[in-house]
Amino acid sequence: MEAIKRTKIVDVLKSDAFGTTVNVKGWVRTRRGSKQVSFIALNDGSTINNVQIVVDVDKLGEEYLKPITTGASISVNGTLVQSQGKGQSVEIQATEIEIYGSADPNTYPLQKKGHSMEFLREIAHLRPRTNTFGAVFRIRHNMAYAIHKFFHDRGFFYFHTPLITASDCEGAGQMFQVTTMNLYDLKKDENGSIIYDNDFFGKQASLTVSGQLEGELAATALGQIYTFGPTFRAENSNTPRHLAEFWMIEPEVAFNDILDNMQLAEEFIKYCVQWALDNCMDDIKFLNDMFDKGLIERLQGVLKDDFVRLAYTEGIKILEEAVAKGHQFEFPVYWGVDLASEHERYLVEEHFKRPVILTDYPKEIKAFYMKQNEDGKTVRAMDVLFPKIGEIIGGSEREADYDKLMNRINEMGIPMKDMWWYLDTRRFGTVPHSGFGLGFERLLLFVTGMTNIRDVIPFPRTPKNADF
Repeated sequence: MEAIKRTKIVDVLKSDAFGTTVNVKGWVRTRRGSKQVSFIALNDGSTINNVQIVVDVDKLGEEYLKPITTGASISVNGTLVQSQGKGQSVEIQATEIEIYGSADPNTYPLQKKGHSMEFLREIAHLRPRTNTFGAVFRIRHNMAYAIHKFFHDRGFFYFHTPLITASDCEGAGQMFQVTTMNLYDLKKDENGSIIYDNDFFGKQASLTVSGQLEGELAATALGQIYTFGPTFRAENSNTPRHLAEFWMIEPEVAFNDILDNMQLAEEFIKYCVQWALDNCMDDIKFLNDMFDKGLIERLQGVLKDDFVRLAYTEGIKILEEAVAKGHQFEFPVYWGVDLASEHERYLVEEHFKRPVILTDYPKEIKAFYMKQNEDGKTVRAMDVLFPKIGEIIGGSEREADYDKLMNRINEMGIPMKDMWWYLDTRRFGTVPHSGFGLGFERLLLFVTGMTNIRDVIPFPRTPKNADF
């Protein structure tokens, strides 16, 4: 084959250089046709759309074309022409085809038919080649890019917090341990406790559950920062909304109060949704048509209204009224309860019909670092609740007062030996500051319309599953 510089299919489809010779490379989605002419749908991952390759069978030989089946990879030289068929404006009349790799139709699992999401999870190494997952992962890239751009354009600094840590930020205790010790031969003291002296860090270490605490340190120096990295939670939650390894975005801003924090969260999430609509429309349209007919409407709906600001106490009243009128919830509603996603979705989807930012939660159900309100019962927390998802963002104004923070830590019995550095920010030049965390995969669930969080991350890590 003569060497012609490759053109990506996304660019070929936009081209009007008819009559020129082009080279495309990719994987065969389908091949159909007659004895005389073959039509190959070729995709290279640059777009959800395929380019049609028209092959004169006699010219290239029927035998030579035999291995070109679904999944095979080829390089094609040919002439770019205006398409006669519906659905595409250009096609390529092949002059030469080189076969890079065949895909035996008897064993290649992605033949042209619908596959269940469960089946595709079992072949996660191949599922990015499907239209659905190509779309999801291109959107995932775009969302990551939009997040960095949003913060960069507003003067935030991207701050890298550690993945290995000796503190449990959420007090949840469900952490993955990191060790170099021989688990078959653990040294213990007379009380039966493990001795960590010989471990790599000389103490018990874990994978991080959040970059927030270190992010707070950075905000009290650089003013406004954000983290964006993997976090790990070892809770045994086998649900469509939980992963053991997921990505989090956590801005932290010095001198911001809870109102500034809500404003930032709303601007941020609207920016991401707008970016998806502006830059991923081919992929979103495909997911809308194939999976979730209301997807585009829902994305546009989030942009058009201001989010509701609602105090937790008011939210509980609305839910109690709903129950009084006969609405059935699986979980009980009362002041002090940690809302379930059915409660959150009722407020968003049925009552207000737009996103809700819920504030001023009971302090008992929130983390130790949240700023307490004057009433002594509630804290300046804020959760952003979305249709179909429930909570998509959780954040708060942080407790900046050293004594109040210490009291809370003692009340909650949090072991402080590892937290001295966090408390120092309240001893040396403390400032009001606020921040929040967005679960990246929750955002992707919303933007793609997928229903299971395992289908928006390339290789999901869940209880009893760490394949690939």
